[in-house]
Amino acid sequence: MDHFESFLQRAEKLLDRLELLVLPSLLPIDWSVALAARWHKSSYGGKLEEVRFPHQVSLSDLQGIDIQKTRINRNTSQFIQGLPSNNVLLTGARGTGKSSLIKAMLTQYGNHGLRLVEVDKSDLRDLPDIVNIIADLDYRFIIFCDDLSFEDNDPSYKSLKAVLDGSLGGYAENVLIYATSNRRHLLPEYMSENLETHHVNGEIHPGETTEEKISLSERFGLWVPFYPFSQEEYLDIAEYWLKSYGLDLQPPEVRSEALRFAMERGSRSGRVAWQFARDFAGRSMLHD
Repeated sequence: MDHFESFLQRAEKLLDRLELLVLPSLLPIDWSVALAARWHKSSYGGKLEEVRFPHQVSLSDLQGIDIQKTRINRNTSQFIQGLPSNNVLLTGARGTGKSSLIKAMLTQYGNHGLRLVEVDKSDLRDLPDIVNIIADLDYRFIIFCDDLSFEDNDPSYKSLKAVLDGSLGGYAENVLIYATSNRRHLLPEYMSENLETHHVNGEIHPGETTEEKISLSERFGLWVPFYPFSQEEYLDIAEYWLKSYGLDLQPPEVRSEALRFAMERGSRSGRVAWQFARDFAGRSMLHD
């Protein structure tokens, strides 16, 4: 009997621990507290999970992309105020601040009702379900798709097209999609597709395959291109971050280190400039 009671006590403790683990994931997200969520897919289905510590990015920390900041900030401000606004495709060179700029919108407008939902490109088939979950909430949602691209046989781009178009279910007024990609056209293009091009009365008409691939990108109302940084732009960004650590880029040996750091990585991006500043500052402050 004592063994049976001991077993019951251990079982009750185990159930209590399981309840603490399972219940939070079953409860709906409290959007008055949560600023961001991530769509999590498992064998039991998908659900939105709160991101407890969202990456905080300030607009002022994003250097060398003033034109892009102005366009994204203006579109997001329109969205927050309930004015006409567009889904956005940010394209171009890696490490130039595409994803960081989207995250900066959450920092800028989180206190004004903006919320961010990150969806992996492998889960885009669930976009209609995600939109249904958040469409009736009293918040404005940006669905964030990072590093977006598709292969030829990938059907998930059709789900994205359906949400961008509104599909049969209508368009959710409190939802926009902000996506980043390293290429302007989200589907791969091949030389053979040029053979489908034909001329009608002197006008050039792309073939159906090319039209299909271009049409997905065209469903984003706002395209914002990002370009590789020049050497001086890269150094300016490195200097900005070094100053945040109380250091200076002006000594020739520091500039040489910054350039060598970029050369080793084959990129003069804003991300590399930030990484150099952190590396140099850390070494400078290290005490043996």
